Amino acid sequence: MKDTNKEYDEAIASCKEIFTKKLYDYGGAWRIMRAESVTDQIFIKAKRIRSLEIKKENLVGEGIKPEFIGIVNYSVVGLIQLKYGAADVIDMQPDDIVPLYDEYVAEAKRLMFAKNHDYDEAWRSMRISSYTDLILMKINRTKEIEDHKGQTLISEGIDANYFDMLNYAVFGLIKLAEEGE
Repeated sequence: MKDTNKEYDEAIASCKEIFTKKLYDYGGAWRIMRAESVTDQIFIKAKRIRSLEIKKENLVGEGIKPEFIGIVNYSVVGLIQLKYGAADVIDMQPDDIVPLYDEYVAEAKRLMFAKNHDYDEAWRSMRISSYTDLILMKINRTKEIEDHKGQTLISEGIDANYFDMLNYAVFGLIKLAEEGE
């Protein structure tokens, strides 16, 4: 029997480890990024995953797992930037940022479990490439909403898309772990 709660926490733990190590190396240098730039960073990572899935050739040496980790972490960065806006200087310290990371990941997990209940863990029967395509679709939706200055007529906002991208990337990490990658 699969334990979604445990698998989710394990995937997030690997993402948070990378996030906190990069915080140590770079601090909150990403605080200067506007949310639109964060969306583009997620786009780059998702495009690389799709490229590797299609070409079946990797010239850089890193597989898709680090890219899914990057999507999780940049999704959290995007959520932070949406709430606090871009800064002209690094205005948050790691001790300020890590609790925000935990807060947004906990919110993403709550959302995932609510949707998981309604969709009956359908994600487990999906292909990893479908997560990639869904993330790319969410990026395109996010860009449209950004171009409309955050205004929507009927759709959820940018934050909902960041949460969904985060969760699709976690699903990818869980499936990769199941495959032994």
